[in-house]
Amino acid sequence: MALKKLKIVIWCGAGANQKALANKIAASFDVAGIVIDDHSRKVKRPNNLPAIFWDKLRFRSIYNAWKNLMDHYNQQFPAWPNKPLLKVLNINSEATRSFTEKLAPDLIVVSGTSLIGKPLINMEASIGIINLHTGLSPYVKGGPNCTNWCIANNSFHLVGNTIMWLNEGIDSGNIITTETTNIQDAADLDEAHLTVMEHAHHLYIKAISYLAGSESPYISVPQASIGKGHLYLTKMWTTDKRKKLLTNWKKRRSFTAPYTPQTVSLK
Repeated sequence: MALKKLKIVIWCGAGANQKALANKIAASFDVAGIVIDDHSRKVKRPNNLPAIFWDKLRFRSIYNAWKNLMDHYNQQFPAWPNKPLLKVLNINSEATRSFTEKLAPDLIVVSGTSLIGKPLINMEASIGIINLHTGLSPYVKGGPNCTNWCIANNSFHLVGNTIMWLNEGIDSGNIITTETTNIQDAADLDEAHLTVMEHAHHLYIKAISYLAGSESPYISVPQASIGKGHLYLTKMWTTDKRKKLLTNWKKRRSFTAPYTPQTVSLK
């Protein structure tokens, strides 16, 4: 079946990885506009700077992996696509709704925003609203980084990515597709995170292509039909977890998966 020409609106975070994703989508599909959720500008300056400095020194390989990933994408994609852009401090603003509504998209593509509320979730789009989760649902959900959680938990078999239909929960929508990602052969954490993010972008392009080349009903697998997982929160990412990540990373090549997680393939 020939691909339908979809009019796409992107809602994404302001990070360089999101800018890279927007460029990749715009290179393959008709992107009508992009809303950038620049919620990072609202972060307050912390009071415990000495403790933060010491933590970043002790675990610099973890912090540097993300920083280097952002540097990589900023070099590869120095600018956002030449499309109508709207920057907001809160993705759930009226400005997001108005901007998107005027563009009348067939598909809304979400990645890296803060939690989206019901008014936006209920917006009209002929195909719907889909979301990227850089983790393998339903097994690993939340944040701040699901790849790091998998390493810290010695669950290398659960590293992966998910494309899902957006709902009000945290990474809990019905699944369109999931795939695992092998990072055990990565030379370092930098390469591991780049491998996962590149796979995430590739999987998103595949999912959009699937929607453009198919007719409703589309794949929509409830996560509960696969199993239960864990929801991780930033406050749970403690010093002890960071220590376990470094320990398990050193032993990664001897890891043997206790089971093969169930994934959802595109038709």
